Amino acid sequence: MDFPRIVMSALRGGSGKTVISIGIIAAWKQRGIPVAPYKKGPDYIDAGWLALAGSRPCYNLDTYLIDSSRIFNSFLTHTRAGDVAVIEGNRGLYDGIDMSGSTSTAELAKLLNAPVILCLDCTKSTRTMAAAVLGCLHFDPGVQISGVILNHVAGARHEAILRKSIEGHCGIPVFGALPKLSEQNFPERHMGLVPTAEHEWANESVAAIAVIAEKYLDLDALLQTARAASHNEISPHHSPHITHNTFHITHPPPTIGIIRDSAFQFYYPENIEALRLAGAEIVFFSPLTHTSIPKIDALYIGGGFPETHAQELAENISFREELKRLAENGLPIYAECGGLMYLGKELILEEKSYPMAGVLPLSFGLFKRPQGHGYTEIEVAGKNPYFEVGTKILGHEFHYSRVLSYGGDEHSFAFSMKRGAGLIGNKDGCMYKNVLATYTHIHALGTPSWAGAMVKAALCFADKNSLCS
Repeated sequence: MDFPRIVMSALRGGSGKTVISIGIIAAWKQRGIPVAPYKKGPDYIDAGWLALAGSRPCYNLDTYLIDSSRIFNSFLTHTRAGDVAVIEGNRGLYDGIDMSGSTSTAELAKLLNAPVILCLDCTKSTRTMAAAVLGCLHFDPGVQISGVILNHVAGARHEAILRKSIEGHCGIPVFGALPKLSEQNFPERHMGLVPTAEHEWANESVAAIAVIAEKYLDLDALLQTARAASHNEISPHHSPHITHNTFHITHPPPTIGIIRDSAFQFYYPENIEALRLAGAEIVFFSPLTHTSIPKIDALYIGGGFPETHAQELAENISFREELKRLAENGLPIYAECGGLMYLGKELILEEKSYPMAGVLPLSFGLFKRPQGHGYTEIEVAGKNPYFEVGTKILGHEFHYSRVLSYGGDEHSFAFSMKRGAGLIGNKDGCMYKNVLATYTHIHALGTPSWAGAMVKAALCFADKNSLCS
């Protein structure tokens, strides 16, 4: 199993590992080295930038959302012969949801037997950085910390002290030192980078950071470290190929529509692949560019930032009205976060109301602080087309919106929240006919029944076989 690979991590979130990972991927790609980008953590925005840098999808390896055998299989499936895998971690190396760090980047690195490169924010620090790295080295000897990259270095003298301290006390190499960079190329929104779909100069930004990586990083030494890891033994976990409740479809396959644009862009590529593997044909369209909805048998609306496009979404009356009509006619619709907001009655921004699709009796407002942020655990409590009652689902949420008013009844929720904020009163998953809309994002590899249920619902709506009950 010849898989060159490195894990990019840090002492904490916000240390610059995403921008550094983008630079390494883009610079290697320019050298003709194929890179398989991966992201650990519940994240769409960073993954979008990593995908843009590598010119291929960035797959998720989150150890909370997905069990280890499926993570392993996904890594083997999506890393092709000749690839170098770059896996960006999340938060600090050992950070997780419990004392054992079971969901940490460190545990993922151990699972894949991959070397770790620590990206260090060296602002106003010198020898203390060596002490911090030394602590990481001894905290878990099973983690292969193979070197560091210095970030936010103040100058040559600062860099020299850092290099001598870390290499002398820790015995690991420094693979480069980056000065403090302008935020112009990578403006931030909320707690992450701006999505590539909203950034007009995304390709230019990636090209700019690739130049910086070539100038300040020892890309040859990093590549040598990644390639040396191909000799690290990794043992496949004994698990069957992932199935998504596929159906033997003799008729034309059902068509599942996906709204994808700069307002709704948060989709794991694995989720879309799972729908295809379950037997669906996929069609993409957008209320920002289309006035009508193509012929579809089901609809999937992901998350995003509808608030930045509220005026355009509100003004597309024909699209909103058609979407509501289809929902009334029983079209299966599954929506997450931003999609949930779009299915609501209105979105209120700065005391101005923007009408949305009106499928669900929910009014939303936006706030300066997150109203829900982190991993979720839910139990399916209400009957719905997509999950069996009693099913436990692991997901995540990240939203600045909150329900301001709800005109329905308390029995119209599918999910009971065991962890996370949800919609209203420890509930999530607002239901109406064949609509299920939720703040919780799921990953198809962690919830493999979802894709097959979507296809079954689409087939039932189209009445293409006898699956309907």
